[in-house]
Amino acid sequence: MALIDLIAPEVVKTPLVSKDKTDVLRELVQILKDAGRIDDFDIVLQEVQERERKQSTGLEEGIAVPHGKTTAVSRLQLALGIAPQGIDFGSLDNQPTKLFFLLVAAPDQSGPHVQALAEVAKLARSKAFCRALIAAEDSQQVVELIKGE
Repeated sequence: MALIDLIAPEVVKTPLVSKDKTDVLRELVQILKDAGRIDDFDIVLQEVQERERKQSTGLEEGIAVPHGKTTAVSRLQLALGIAPQGIDFGSLDNQPTKLFFLLVAAPDQSGPHVQALAEVAKLARSKAFCRALIAAEDSQQVVELIKGE
């Protein structure tokens, strides 16, 4: 399943209201809950937090890919949050994170999960594209950028 197949305005939020890592994770999971993509907020949040405790998913260049695997989903789910002001997420380069790609997958479905991670990494290589996402005025504009519309 391609990233563009997972992205829709209801799973994108810009700007995020969170100011710290704990709240970002809660806000991203809530996006999935509000969009009807998950049923059990607590289980999904617990899995994402547990994964984050093992090692920060804050990468470099202002991107984080928090993720987790849980039986609370039957297929890969994505939420994208944008924090133009940047949030300390414990990233590898110690810089504030602005783009948050939350991925939640079923434990037995590593293929789509790995493919989505690879697609996020590919997107992240384009600094101009990342700047365009951060500057997007609303979720619809973010979706259009990602889908190339």
